[in-house]
Amino acid sequence: MDKTLASLEAAVSCIGDGAVVMIGGFGGSGAPIELIHALIDKGPKDLTVINNNAGNGRIGIAAMIDAGMVRKMICSFPRSTDPRAFTDRYLAGKIELELVPQGTLAERIRAGGAGIPAFYTPTSFGTELAEGKPTAEFDGRMYVQERWLKADVALIKAHVGDTHGNLTYNKAARNFSPLMCMAAAKTIVQVSRLVPTGGIDPEHVVTPGIFVDGIVEVAEPKQEEDLIRAGVAYA
Repeated sequence: MDKTLASLEAAVSCIGDGAVVMIGGFGGSGAPIELIHALIDKGPKDLTVINNNAGNGRIGIAAMIDAGMVRKMICSFPRSTDPRAFTDRYLAGKIELELVPQGTLAERIRAGGAGIPAFYTPTSFGTELAEGKPTAEFDGRMYVQERWLKADVALIKAHVGDTHGNLTYNKAARNFSPLMCMAAAKTIVQVSRLVPTGGIDPEHVVTPGIFVDGIVEVAEPKQEEDLIRAGVAYA
């Protein structure tokens, strides 16, 4: 039951070429920068990455894209603070994009974790994003069918975790991460503080350990925005 991992390298060792990887985010608040950079060091190719955005600056997901590791991005915001990495490769035809409205993205991930293969939403009806998708009318309003999203692995940043994998989050880092933990076949988590089992009040647990496969402590995680402002490039 002890899910502690010895290193970041060991944490990402299960991710190979062609994997579908969910990466927690909602901006830097939930971005597991250290896990991402360990994955860059490992170097798998042809990845499909699911995240709220397509990376910024020259670190994190943007550095993965620069390294040629990402075949496809599934996200809501491909253009944000500094989208150079994604934009350059997309315009060159070297990366695919599946654009998903943010609420729909969250619900597709939640559906994947809940075992719901499809659902209907009014969002995107009548737009290019709905082209080719089934539609139906409910109570006089048109809806678009969306499919669940699942992944081979989720990489997550949490605040406190115990050795059984129970997790708490720091504020906005909670947005997508608990859903991704449920929707991935394997979930790997970096935590700022690792405590013994029983060290978290059960009433405070957000993600139960049953959804976590490995946990590694990163006592002072880097903040994405700080690295971008400092002009850091990970290579």
